[in-house]
Amino acid sequence: MEQTFKQIGKSYAVAAAEIGCSKPTLVGVVKHSRWPKKNAAALHENLKVFFKQNGADIPECLENEPEAAPALNLESEDENMLLRKATLTQAARQAFGLARDPFNDEIGSAEDVFLTPDIRYVREAMYQAAAHGGFVAAVGESGSGKTTLREDLEERLLRENRPVLLAQPYVLAMEENDIKGKTLKAAHIAEAILEAVSPGSSPKRSPEARFRQIHQALIESHKAGNRHLLIIEEAHCLPWVTLKHLKRFAELKHGFARLLGIVLIGQPELAHKLAENNPQVREVVQRCEIVTLLPLSDGKLKGYLKHKFERAGGDVDKIMDDAAIDQVAARLTIHSRASREMAGQSLLYPLAVNNLVAAAMNQAYMQGDAVVYADAVAGA
Repeated sequence: MEQTFKQIGKSYAVAAAEIGCSKPTLVGVVKHSRWPKKNAAALHENLKVFFKQNGADIPECLENEPEAAPALNLESEDENMLLRKATLTQAARQAFGLARDPFNDEIGSAEDVFLTPDIRYVREAMYQAAAHGGFVAAVGESGSGKTTLREDLEERLLRENRPVLLAQPYVLAMEENDIKGKTLKAAHIAEAILEAVSPGSSPKRSPEARFRQIHQALIESHKAGNRHLLIIEEAHCLPWVTLKHLKRFAELKHGFARLLGIVLIGQPELAHKLAENNPQVREVVQRCEIVTLLPLSDGKLKGYLKHKFERAGGDVDKIMDDAAIDQVAARLTIHSRASREMAGQSLLYPLAVNNLVAAAMNQAYMQGDAVVYADAVAGA
């Protein structure tokens, strides 16, 4: 069909206006035989009329009924998974006028971090825990930007010359039980705090002496003008007993002054563990603020892409049309059945958006398109 269409000599935009469909839809049908799910039969007939009125032979593929794009299985497990890693090719990057890849290892400074009102709130909650003491759990899906905010916090404390000492226990093999891996215990946290506050000090052998040593080290460091922050990543893997012990770490004081702020960073399972109706951690729930990293919905998607492209020397309006951005939102919205209603669940988190848009840009370049259209996003 594509060769016959080219013989007519009209652009996709002009032809789409005559046929009565969008340009991305027409490109998808002509180039890839990708029919829309809705109104495919009407488009099929309009295409036949278009070829006939423009003096071209009707392509053989239009003699049969169109096969609409297969509907997504909205309850399949695959639809709940994020997209595979995609890297923008050098050729695509050059074709779209980008000085560097805007989606891969792109965070090099605080200016590279895209801030929405939701992200600002989480960012400030973490900062307040560091500067003034507090107990915060930052929760978000995989790829939502949790680690980026932790790195941003470290960078901000350095940039502002804040005297905050960070204790970050290693969580490389941490699991919530000792069958799958190794649990992170209060003793391990105490060792990490002591190393941060008093490097080189050997922890006492007995638990009583060790925790007294930690408390005294925090007091001495506080008198020297330091603040202290405990950061635990992958906190959704913390066992119940360790979560309960964290409350006691948070209550370490010197007079009225809190000696230790705590930031937990984890996936939504952490919020489930810290649910109000969970009696196992009720003492923690009453003291820990849960802040959530939300998806890039409610019009934030284009702002995110605009920021990403500008940081790489590009212009979102010259790289993607609005229909393509809408298609990104559609691709990253899944549905699950709740009672008898369909409830949309957004996966518009930075990592998923990065992977999908990079794949769509590679696809658009291979198709020879100067701009990323919806069909490239649909086929990515």
